[in-house]
Amino acid sequence: MNIFAISDLHMSVANPKPMDIFGLKWANYLDKIKEDWLQKVTEEDVVLISGDISWAMTTSDAIKDFEYFKQLPGKKVFIRGNHDYWWKSITRLRETVPENCYLLQNDAIKLGNVVICGSRAWLTPGSPDFSKADEKIYLREIERLRMAFYRAKDLREEGDKLICMVHFPPFNVRREDNEIVNMINENAVNAVVYGHLHGKESRADKLLIKNGIPYYLTSCDLVDNKLVKIEI
Repeated sequence: MNIFAISDLHMSVANPKPMDIFGLKWANYLDKIKEDWLQKVTEEDVVLISGDISWAMTTSDAIKDFEYFKQLPGKKVFIRGNHDYWWKSITRLRETVPENCYLLQNDAIKLGNVVICGSRAWLTPGSPDFSKADEKIYLREIERLRMAFYRAKDLREEGDKLICMVHFPPFNVRREDNEIVNMINENAVNAVVYGHLHGKESRADKLLIKNGIPYYLTSCDLVDNKLVKIEI
């Protein structure tokens, strides 16, 4: 079983929103992702999608975007991004999405010998324009991620690998430690997958090794609309 990842697809089947206004990398980008996906992924593999899945505002509109994933091989695991306004009742969503699509909300899932846990996270202290309002959300997201790790601990058996998915980068631009990074270290995570960052102006490494743990940035425009293989 191979693990791949990509994020920030910003889909909009129901109410089309052209993404190529943000640059040439967005031209026909969903076709490029699909082509690469079909070349790499089998039904036994797993693809992680770390948020900002759809521009939809309602569940019914978002489900139309999930038809894209329905036609692709592999098991797909999703977490919510800051633009996924349609993501509301997790129970209803799980009943509605296609087979082999798994939605994580402050919890975890085990596929083979890999446990995957996830939460959205938020801007971290030391980030530009980090405000009191951001601090409040950040502290709430820490508790949500803690819940995800509790569930992962219940599922994890000896020899299992653990992947943590977050939408926001789990550190600031100086890559400083914080409570999220501390939790990642304490739970012996094998790899972290995140997104959110876009464009050539982003100060971002596609792969960063921090405290011995690989952190993979998977925003589709920054990885040339190709799935990133996660090594664990």
